[in-house]
Amino acid sequence: MEEEIILLDYWASMYGMRTRIALEEKKVKYEYREEDLSNKSPLLLQMNPIHKKIPVLIHKGKPICESIIQVQYIDELWPDTNPILPSDPYQRAQARFWADYIDKKTYVPCKALWSESGEKQEAAKIEFIEVLKTLDSELGDKYYFGGNEFGLVDIAFIGFYSWFRTYEEVANLSIVLEFPKLMAWAQRCLKRESVAKALPDSDKVLKSVSDHRKIILGID
Repeated sequence: MEEEIILLDYWASMYGMRTRIALEEKKVKYEYREEDLSNKSPLLLQMNPIHKKIPVLIHKGKPICESIIQVQYIDELWPDTNPILPSDPYQRAQARFWADYIDKKTYVPCKALWSESGEKQEAAKIEFIEVLKTLDSELGDKYYFGGNEFGLVDIAFIGFYSWFRTYEEVANLSIVLEFPKLMAWAQRCLKRESVAKALPDSDKVLKSVSDHRKIILGID
């Protein structure tokens, strides 16, 4: 009998993309439920009463919140198919460090890139470029962040790629030209079926953000 797994998510969330990729990597069947973030479902509010945010993974009626925690939970639950975390304790610790770095350093500037203008947006650009430089240096000449194997850090960051065009258009950033190694890494990741299925079209993200800026913020 198959286990009941439900994912409460939003199509453009780079955080939810992580969980979708992990589930696909493990070949786990699940029910996807799209959330309206302006009118959150009673189930979402019930399952994540603290933060009231997506994504929420529901397994056997029990919620697991926060995307990186979800990815690790999925890896522990189905360890034999496409391991996400390395078996070596030091390498595993390093992977967790960089996943945590991505979470702590990207949320604020990335949101400001598309939701703000003027000085706040300019400050966010500087901050995000520094993050990209750090990750570019960490990637170096490796195939994936962890070496030859697709893993936690790749899953933690690849969802942002679908937003790069939006950041370039609305914040006048130059990511594709300035970070060719990261771009090549993203293309390698996209060759994986799990990633290709999880990441939305960049044009769709850009249109959604542009519409939001015009309607809510009055910004072109």
